[in-house]
Amino acid sequence: MSTIAQDAPGKIVLLMGNEAIARGALEAGVKVCAAYPGNPSSEIVGSLSRVAKEAGIHVEWSVNEKVALEVATAASFAGLRGLCSMKQNGLNVASDFLLNLNLTGCEGGLVVVVADDPGALSSSNEEDSRGFARLGDLPLLEPATFQETKEMTKWAFDLSEDLRLPVLVRSVTRVSHARGNVRLDELPRLAHKPHFDTSRPRITLPVLLNHKALREKLRRAGQLFEQSLFNLYRGPQEPELLIITCGSGWMYCLDAVVNLDVDDRVGILKLGTTWPLPEQLVLDHLKKADQVLFIEEVNPFLEGNVKELFAQNCHALGLKNFIGKATQTVPDVGELNPDIVTNTIQDLLEVAYEPRPPGYSLKAREAASDLVPERKLGFCAGCPHRATYWAVKNALALDGRDGFVLGDIGCYSLGMGPTGFGQMKTLHAMGSGTGLACGFGQLEAFGLDQPLIAVCGDSTFYHAVMPALANARYNGSNFLLLLLDNSATAMTGFQPHPGTGRTATGDKAPVLDLRAICESLGASVEVADPFDMKATTETILRLLQDDEGVKVLILRQVCALVRSRHQQRLYHMYIDPELCLGGNCGCNRLCTRVFKCPGLVWDKDTGKARIDEAICTGCGVCAEICPTSAIRKEAP
Repeated sequence: MSTIAQDAPGKIVLLMGNEAIARGALEAGVKVCAAYPGNPSSEIVGSLSRVAKEAGIHVEWSVNEKVALEVATAASFAGLRGLCSMKQNGLNVASDFLLNLNLTGCEGGLVVVVADDPGALSSSNEEDSRGFARLGDLPLLEPATFQETKEMTKWAFDLSEDLRLPVLVRSVTRVSHARGNVRLDELPRLAHKPHFDTSRPRITLPVLLNHKALREKLRRAGQLFEQSLFNLYRGPQEPELLIITCGSGWMYCLDAVVNLDVDDRVGILKLGTTWPLPEQLVLDHLKKADQVLFIEEVNPFLEGNVKELFAQNCHALGLKNFIGKATQTVPDVGELNPDIVTNTIQDLLEVAYEPRPPGYSLKAREAASDLVPERKLGFCAGCPHRATYWAVKNALALDGRDGFVLGDIGCYSLGMGPTGFGQMKTLHAMGSGTGLACGFGQLEAFGLDQPLIAVCGDSTFYHAVMPALANARYNGSNFLLLLLDNSATAMTGFQPHPGTGRTATGDKAPVLDLRAICESLGASVEVADPFDMKATTETILRLLQDDEGVKVLILRQVCALVRSRHQQRLYHMYIDPELCLGGNCGCNRLCTRVFKCPGLVWDKDTGKARIDEAICTGCGVCAEICPTSAIRKEAP
């Protein structure tokens, strides 16, 4: 039995933050859960999908975040509890619906979990999603510990039903992906039949009346937050320094205060309900200290809201020294960590503190460099995208018209770096490569004579590219779309999508054929195998020289990590030492210096390349790039 599905009240288990969110939803009696995969949020619905049948709930990977929110909302409209989860970029996609849903309200508890990615560890940006709470007048909760993550998610459903509003729960990477002890509560056993009350239509009109009601709901949320147990204070009655924090900042602050031994000088106000602010609670604590430090990720959201509240009440509070991102005392980009918070408090209080002996960090780095091999960001061994970009590179060179590649977010985003030979020249949101190609494809009338290539993945195609492709066909744009079909949402954990034939819970599903969809939109479509680089290069070159509208080339090859789970290597690879010229080769080590597959290693002792049997997946592509044919492949 899955840990999150155990009906064992009182038992303490080790859970990832995302698993704690999933458990909180189960304990709240959630019935419908929907999401589009995106790190750091993917494990929420991923873990729920594995227990869906035993828990009697519906779980799905939707084609995008807007649809996922609409699916969960339908459950709420029918009186059931619904959960929708996404990463920060996904809230942009879902916001069009969310910022109308706030006006109609909901019925059953509806919780929207957004996992932000400070530092952009697996994202195209480090957007702070909390601004949507203020923009949409929606309640916002921010968990700090693993137990609180579960409890807060559970309470969010009650709060949603009390206010008849969707509730936002915001996590961050270090909460979502870390692990901690969580005490389980009982799972509900009763459920009522869903029913949509047709006498209460969910329509945004009249907007002004609904907007007024929304503001009243938000004021009620503020009153409830004043007594919330998720807000707490730790420290002396009259602290020398007051820290106001939320989310991951709470644990960083605790570590710093304990390590610096300043418990008697520093107070920490931890807010779990960050919008609307529990105003009286905040004001009561602002009275206690003249120096206030804000610790939060990513933007000064809490800092700005508290300052605004202070400005309205400054006559009763006197002068305050506010310190945070606005003063550049706390970094306003990237992730926070215990060292940053500790150093900040240390400087403010002028406390002598040495976290480690002098020279320790240098010795640690030196030891690590000897023990851990250097790993640069790049495609996995046997990744079909590496072969695709190699073919693109050669085709564009042969074409000779300075063509370029318009990219997207996904595994293939690495096409912008050395592992993709620097071919990808734009990177924005999902589907934006094709959308930009629509625009560039209209510029021939003004003299643009460079050929255009847009790239997208199979999951991204269903998510966001179909409208752009329809637009290209409708408006007559001229470009080549490379649809990289590796049969998985590979970047986020190999979740299924409409082209894989399986649902989130493993049931069989109809395959929405990529070729048929593209052809139905009027595009000219061909299919190729990126591992056949000679044929792929020739096909790309030929399609680049066709200036008649939008063309689609589906490059179909299963992700190497997916393939390794189900079948043996395509080929056994080896290097003929008699043919390998090593550093004396005229290509100057093209295989290991430029092609950069992790399965190809430069052996300094022999002065030749070799195959790393532990990493090589046997795709056979490297055999095509060696000018001396030293890299060989044979049937396994």
